[in-house]
Amino acid sequence: MMKFQSDSPDQTIEIAKDFSKRVKAGDVICLRGELGAGKTQFVRGFVQGFGFSGNEVSSPTFTVINEYHGDLSIYHFDCYRLEHYSEAVEIGAEDYFYSDGITIIEWPDKISELLPGDALNITIQVLSENKREFIFH
Repeated sequence: MMKFQSDSPDQTIEIAKDFSKRVKAGDVICLRGELGAGKTQFVRGFVQGFGFSGNEVSSPTFTVINEYHGDLSIYHFDCYRLEHYSEAVEIGAEDYFYSDGITIIEWPDKISELLPGDALNITIQVLSENKREFIFH
């Protein structure tokens, strides 16, 4: 387990960019935290670590998944609005989890039945208005 603290959105981006250097194709990353904790901001930094601008990242709440294609594909899930994990099954979520890309998931508890056992977990705790703690486990 590793812990990092962020005092700003820019610092969150740097933490995520550094983390992106430690993952590999096929990894599934679960982001856990309350609304407004900084999950989407973390994803912006994460994709920057793979050469994207980060501007293309928006919360895919209404589409469930956004795909970012480069040298390595990144699949960004937001499961917040899912009522049942079967909705993720219908869109072929498991195909993404076992692909050659990297899958990063907001609100993974909504689809816990589908997640691979070796998924990486990051919990984001809100400490104050601008301060966050990232726990990698």
